Amino acid sequence: MAAKKNVIVVGGGLAGLSCSIKLAEEGVHVDLFSMVPVKRSHSVCAQGGINACNDIARQQGYSEWMHFDETCVGGDFLADQPPVREMCYWAPKIIDLLDRMGVPFNRTPEGQRDLRLFGGSLFKRTFFAGATTGQQLLYALDEQTRRWEAEDKVTKYEFWEFLWPVLHEGRCVGIVAQDMRTMQIRAFRADAVVMATGGNGLVFGKSTMSVICTGGAVARCYQAGAKYGNPEMMQVHPTAIPGEDKCRLISESARGEGGRIWVPRKQGDTRPPNTIPEEERWYFLEEKYPKYGNLVPRDIATRELFLTCQQGYGVGGGNMVYLDLRDKVKEIGRERVLAKLEGILEIYEKFVGTDPLKEPMKIFPAVHYTMGGLWAGFAKDEKSGGLKAGDPANMMTNIPGLYAMGECAVTYHGANRLGANSLLSCIFDGLFGGSCIKNYTTDANRTAAADVPQASYDAIVKQEQDRQDWLVKNNGTENPYLLWQEMGEMMTLNCTVVRFNDKLEQTIDACQQWKERYKKVKLSDTLMWTNQNLSFARALRDMILSAEAILQSALHRNESRGAHYKPEFPTRDDANFLKTTIAEYDPIGNCAVISYAPVDTSLLPPRARDYSGKTVAKPAVEPAKV
Repeated sequence: MAAKKNVIVVGGGLAGLSCSIKLAEEGVHVDLFSMVPVKRSHSVCAQGGINACNDIARQQGYSEWMHFDETCVGGDFLADQPPVREMCYWAPKIIDLLDRMGVPFNRTPEGQRDLRLFGGSLFKRTFFAGATTGQQLLYALDEQTRRWEAEDKVTKYEFWEFLWPVLHEGRCVGIVAQDMRTMQIRAFRADAVVMATGGNGLVFGKSTMSVICTGGAVARCYQAGAKYGNPEMMQVHPTAIPGEDKCRLISESARGEGGRIWVPRKQGDTRPPNTIPEEERWYFLEEKYPKYGNLVPRDIATRELFLTCQQGYGVGGGNMVYLDLRDKVKEIGRERVLAKLEGILEIYEKFVGTDPLKEPMKIFPAVHYTMGGLWAGFAKDEKSGGLKAGDPANMMTNIPGLYAMGECAVTYHGANRLGANSLLSCIFDGLFGGSCIKNYTTDANRTAAADVPQASYDAIVKQEQDRQDWLVKNNGTENPYLLWQEMGEMMTLNCTVVRFNDKLEQTIDACQQWKERYKKVKLSDTLMWTNQNLSFARALRDMILSAEAILQSALHRNESRGAHYKPEFPTRDDANFLKTTIAEYDPIGNCAVISYAPVDTSLLPPRARDYSGKTVAKPAVEPAKV
């Protein structure tokens, strides 16, 4: 009798849960690992919505092809197009599925699922559940996962941290993980492993991401031989509340529902915003981009906000602009605005102390999303132009048996993610990829995990135990939190909105110093019970290596594309840089080695990216259905 197939899914967010559900439906047992309770995964923080074309959107003249077109253009053509096309055409089915699962989408007075505007589109095509869409989706998928858990098809390992993939004869056959309570390190066998561990915002110190988003899991796969794609592509969200501990997101839905961004026309104006007359306000996005206005894609909005403040027009001369919802309140009333945006309005009032419907919000850009991630392949369906259903190559990294899904993968967003495409990409990955992984375990995998020698697992357990012992016993002089803080400040200053090669080179030099200083870190807590100091200090090494890959990739890409903006090279250079950056870890030099891979643009030829309305760049016509 054949051994029961088992897949490990690392990450309890939307990508991990949707993949677990699909695998369980396919009869594959899943071990689901998460550093936090699944319902506290970072997906819970998503606010604005999820994109798809439905019948209501079609009545506006919208289509799945236009969603695909917007996504490719929004990403500045740096994403392989077959996976993007497949995702966009699956989107309506995913919304219907979520609706059947009980996600409380906002409704119109007629009972239809409501839609809102979001950046990068002139059509309403974003479904939402107030301003807590991620939370509602996560809770719905967790309910379905618990159903399979009750049937013994899913086993949850909450409060477990992924430490390293186990490789045997070049294939991934399991993981080594640590119980974050007892600090036990042990190996787990698997016929395939799925990484769905989110972004790495903590590399930049403060970000809108949760404090568990170190990117440590991706960095460990990278060190084990997995390719890291487009590390330089980090999204800085235009609207966040700066804080002492972290930055708190103010969703793009605020602009989608009519919020307007402005600054005083007079530099250094310190008057209260409610006393500044309309004619003395500069709605700079609306003036510069009359076609899209406040709904330009995030990279453009972020850059304009940043440069406007650099020119001295920020609120009080500082680094803040106003996000104003008062016109919307006048138009539809306070209660209707609250019904759509209450979640983010509560956050603002809690942390700032003013009512955002009576006085404009003060916001500024913050690191928000990781477009880069583990490189993942795909199998193109030549008839549809999308993906070949069930093919084991879809979403697999260059290491056979190791898959990447959600934000930790490079697949869909290119150089800039359009708002409300992240929730879609996470769920699509799991639902579409589950069958591909199942077929890998039954058809493509030559050696079952049960037949792998125990020595392969014991070796990685010893490797991680030795690293832990070194950290606990190391009697250096460096505080890991202060070292991280220094790295975050320098990364934010030199490698976010605006990038200069000399500053990148300075930060790369500093990175070499951080590596040396890391050898002298000392833990403030050496007890072996729920030691979060140990977990963070271990991840700091991974963050430094991730930072180096980001910096080297940014230095090599001498153009401006999407979120990657170099004033010295202000235009997109398709002739030299229409290609995916690939970072590979060199264990001898303990550094990143940069190369490039082609981008599949076979469905939509690259064209000028313009949101001002001043030039006409018509989207390509959808090819006839086969």
